[in-house]
Amino acid sequence: MASACVLSKYGAPDVLEWRTVELPEPSPSEIRIKVRVSGVGPTDLKIRRGELDGAFELPDPPVLGFETAGTVDAVGAELSGVAVGDEVAAWLPTLGGYAEYVLASTWAHKPPAVAWSDAGALPASVEAAVGTLRQLDVATGETLLILGAGGSVGMIATQLALRQGLKVIGAVGAHDQRLMHELGARPVHYGMNLLDNVGAITNGVDATLDAAGMGGLEDAITLTGGTERVITLADGRARELGVRFSLATADRAPDALDLGLQLLAEGELRLRPQESLPMPDAPLAHRVLESRRAGRKLLLYIGGSSADPSR
Repeated sequence: MASACVLSKYGAPDVLEWRTVELPEPSPSEIRIKVRVSGVGPTDLKIRRGELDGAFELPDPPVLGFETAGTVDAVGAELSGVAVGDEVAAWLPTLGGYAEYVLASTWAHKPPAVAWSDAGALPASVEAAVGTLRQLDVATGETLLILGAGGSVGMIATQLALRQGLKVIGAVGAHDQRLMHELGARPVHYGMNLLDNVGAITNGVDATLDAAGMGGLEDAITLTGGTERVITLADGRARELGVRFSLATADRAPDALDLGLQLLAEGELRLRPQESLPMPDAPLAHRVLESRRAGRKLLLYIGGSSADPSR
């Protein structure tokens, strides 16, 4: 037996209940991970509230969490190149991260130089960042507008785009203006006057990635000259506006996690600052995330396994 934070029903944060569950058994193509730390993201909150009912098939029992890091506890019969005791990070498109043990089919070995907190915070964000940049088919020399460039996904996408030789305009709140300068992007205020703010520094952009879903798609369409190269990860008005809503799929960016871990190990990638809470305190983590628009990346750790970056 094991423990997990189970979604008892849709509703407020307290519907997340720490319960005893069956120990999951891996299929021939899966590994089982003894979780050390798992990430909490905005999509988790939307699923919990019932806003995405039907969009994601919940596991049984229903446990949230798209990303985790820990040690391999069991290996499927068809797998090679991975062994019990290996340290890994995993992207979990079928969820399950808010638990002591989770099954994974998409993982990468954690380099020793990468902190557990970073390994747990990386998978879902780097998959989304790499995947959407590829879907936009961005190229060296182009100008990319990123809405919410200071968030977990936006920050990674900003750095990857700059490495690719793009010019990046980062639409952020006042608290992230300095961050954009440090990363090498051109900051603009993300708010009601987005069209004017971006228009003050350029006549238009080649592509737009909306990583925040906090508005601005209409202005982005105008700035990009149409909807063809505008993509969103979070705005529910996408279909109404004719904008592509990018959903996580197994083939969107299968190599993203390896790439992100390698860059972290080489000191070539920065992530949002993190805050860690014990796994049973998932309801508190959801309340904290719901109470503010910007802040630290929230992580849940299993008792006795510190998520401290000092490892």
